[in-house]
Amino acid sequence: MDTQPRIAQMIATEIGAAAKQVTAAVALLDGGATVPFVARYRKEVTGGLDDSQLRKLDERLGYLRELEARRSTILDSIKGQDKLTPDLAKAIAGAETKAQLEDIYLPYKPKRRTKAMIARENGLEPLAEAILADRAADPEALAAGYLGEKVETVKDALNGARDILTERLTENATLIGRLRDFMQRDAVLSARVVEGQEQKGAKFSDYFDHREAWAKAPSHRALAMLRGANEGVLTVDVAPADEEGVARAVGMIAAELGASGQGKGDQWLRKVAGWTWRVKLSLSLMLELMGDLRGRAQDEAIDVFARNLKDLLFAAPAGARPTLGLDPGIRTGVKAAVVDATGKLVATATLYPFQPKNDLRGAQVEILKLIANHGVELVAIGNGTASRETERMVGEVLQNLPAKVKAPTKVVVSEAGASVYSASELAAREFPDLDVSLRGAVSIARRLQDPLAELVKIEPKSIGVGQYQHDVDQHKLSKSLDAVIEDVVNAVGVDLNMASAPLLARVSGLGPGLAEAVVAHRDMNGAFQSRRDLLKVARLGPKAFEQCAGFLRIRDGKEPLDASAVHPEAYAVARKIVSACRRDIRDLMGDSAALTRLRAEDFVDDSFGLPTVRDIMAELDKPGRDPRPSFKTANFADGVEEISDLKPGMVLEGTVTNVAAFGAFVDIGVHQDGLVHVSQLADKFVKDPHEVVKTGQVVKVTVTEVDVPRKRIGLTMRKDGGASAKQDRDGRSDRGGRKAGGPARKGQMSARPPKGGAKGKTQDTGALGAALMDAFKKK
Repeated sequence: MDTQPRIAQMIATEIGAAAKQVTAAVALLDGGATVPFVARYRKEVTGGLDDSQLRKLDERLGYLRELEARRSTILDSIKGQDKLTPDLAKAIAGAETKAQLEDIYLPYKPKRRTKAMIARENGLEPLAEAILADRAADPEALAAGYLGEKVETVKDALNGARDILTERLTENATLIGRLRDFMQRDAVLSARVVEGQEQKGAKFSDYFDHREAWAKAPSHRALAMLRGANEGVLTVDVAPADEEGVARAVGMIAAELGASGQGKGDQWLRKVAGWTWRVKLSLSLMLELMGDLRGRAQDEAIDVFARNLKDLLFAAPAGARPTLGLDPGIRTGVKAAVVDATGKLVATATLYPFQPKNDLRGAQVEILKLIANHGVELVAIGNGTASRETERMVGEVLQNLPAKVKAPTKVVVSEAGASVYSASELAAREFPDLDVSLRGAVSIARRLQDPLAELVKIEPKSIGVGQYQHDVDQHKLSKSLDAVIEDVVNAVGVDLNMASAPLLARVSGLGPGLAEAVVAHRDMNGAFQSRRDLLKVARLGPKAFEQCAGFLRIRDGKEPLDASAVHPEAYAVARKIVSACRRDIRDLMGDSAALTRLRAEDFVDDSFGLPTVRDIMAELDKPGRDPRPSFKTANFADGVEEISDLKPGMVLEGTVTNVAAFGAFVDIGVHQDGLVHVSQLADKFVKDPHEVVKTGQVVKVTVTEVDVPRKRIGLTMRKDGGASAKQDRDGRSDRGGRKAGGPARKGQMSARPPKGGAKGKTQDTGALGAALMDAFKKK
């Protein structure tokens, strides 16, 4: 049986496309093409399927192929037992999920010896049939005729008959399907605290006596309860809402036995139905629904993480400008690193402005020297311990710069994952002689210049923009996050002569091995002069070139089109367009007026259709356009540096650090993110926080609540300051701080500088001014 049309049609329905589009995309993916390549350069073939449709297609293709393989295995197994009937074959062919398929297969699945098997061996199956046939007869009287050496009592005989009927019921695919539908629609998810665990599990206190509809439980609450159960604090159950619900379930089972009368046989069969529900089916369905809930919650959590990561990677780059990176610290000092416009490390220092050394003046002088000697235009300050104190120290230096000197822009940067990069094998290879702590400062500087280029060096799970990321399927999470990175990197494009191996490894068609080969070739032979030079790289053949070339950029090379997203295979079409304008290609690129006079339809040929021609014309209009937004940073309020400085009603600027299903976390510069609950994100109803905010976005918020002991900050983005919606909260554990599963930020303790240090005015402005003037005289 040909399964490909079936798979194509199912996927087409799910992604809103035609079956022929799916079939074409599958052929390309099976042939080794990547999703970014197919989405960008094979629009004619797939009918314009975008990257999100293709990702869904790729995911479902794997599941459905596994389903078809299992379907084939089950058919072969039942055929081997000589039990395959036309109706059974039809039922197997019609199963749309793995669960439905396994329900059908259950009666034929080889199993270990069961109580029902033993009862049949003891000759009790005729008793079960007799009770079903004669509902008026007394089951005990019927059972008396089946006693013997292996069945000593009437009770033993009836128990055997019950076991046989129960097995039939638990293997009845139609009944299981009806019960599953009932439970999915009406079941209740409940959690209770384990006696004696109240103190240990205080963070789960919202779930000590909790009930809600299974079908509507949001992912963050489900994962919180499951984590509580794993830690031995909570017991979690899925069951009908009440006794009436249990009666409905038992009634479905009794109906399958036809036990609707009042005879003694009917009464006994209804007891069998109740026993079957209580001992067998309620447990199996509870476990199944619990598994479904875990899967659903994990999928939602992974989706939230992926969307946050995508927004973070798409964050605006500050650009290729000399940057001073500062990794704040107290006892161990503030680590400083200067990188030039290309990201190359040019200077490092360790400063000790805070306790115990309190060398504030020496630290400030060292900073101004670094600024003067290296033409620093940006100062990136990590947002961990002593971040605001360090920012204030830098601010004093910048205020005292000579009037003729343009002050660098200081920006507080998320340092999530910087320590992971510092200790990584990649960092060790890049900076073998540099102290681990200073590598973090380099990473902070570079991620301000280009967040995407630096963050790809860090395992995405370490970036910390997810919820309950350690509780989800790690393989599935990694696969999803890797897909996000691949899509973003290829959407932005990569400078072939500047990119690191980790960044190149994310380019379509390359991977780690070829990326290392590209860098090695570049180091040995110098910068690439054209995309075609890639074919000189060891092991990089025509197929890899086809996949990667369009996403790689060469600035100021021999071929102007190499700086654009036009694929080399379509250069001939681009040149036809240029010829039609009778202009030099370098003059034409960026000239919207000239290009708007042309009709894309005039350049369509047998190889390239209208979508590709339009893409080429768009690239000629804005060659190599970066899809990321322009750079903008939040300005933290002066004097608001610790959570104790906050007061309700304060209006502050901050940066969104994480978006969860229940709201958004915002860094307002007090070492502890505040929470804008979903009900406080806008003056309208918001179902999905991602509709309103994105990770990395600069927002204006109003403080609504401050809980210093628990380090919780409530914020609002509503114009009314949140007054009309304070009562509209969904789960107190989802409030400020990180109780609800957001990533813990480094340095949630805040350090005050020594009296007379960075906290107050400088003690000797004359000495600082003199040092500043001296530094810039030497420049």
